[in-house]
Amino acid sequence: QVQLVESGGGLVQAGGSLRLSCAASGTIFRINDMAWYRQPLGRQRDLVAAITSGGSTNYADSVKGRFTIFRDNAKKTVYLQMNSLKPEDTAVYYCKAEVVSKPIWGASDYWGQGTQVTVSS
Repeated sequence: QVQLVESGGGLVQAGGSLRLSCAASGTIFRINDMAWYRQPLGRQRDLVAAITSGGSTNYADSVKGRFTIFRDNAKKTVYLQMNSLKPEDTAVYYCKAEVVSKPIWGASDYWGQGTQVTVSS
């Protein structure tokens, strides 16, 4: 079993910053890609940013230049630094990790429980 635990969400004023963290634990041989998604109330869940095990990143156009994804492989943790936050960034943020639990097993996707980010105007 693999668990992803997120932290760092909260209420912030427009223009402010937050840092989200997502720590993986359990039976883990290797973590491949890690990513952050977000889901505004009543809308679909969309990709915000992703990072490979080698550190290559990609971002949604709406967050480029404001958000930074990075990871600490030794700690099995992925982070999302969010700067210049806007009210439209308000959503539940979820982390996802592609995990190989045993060397001979294939990879499976795991999701965190979500953390609320609210940006007030």
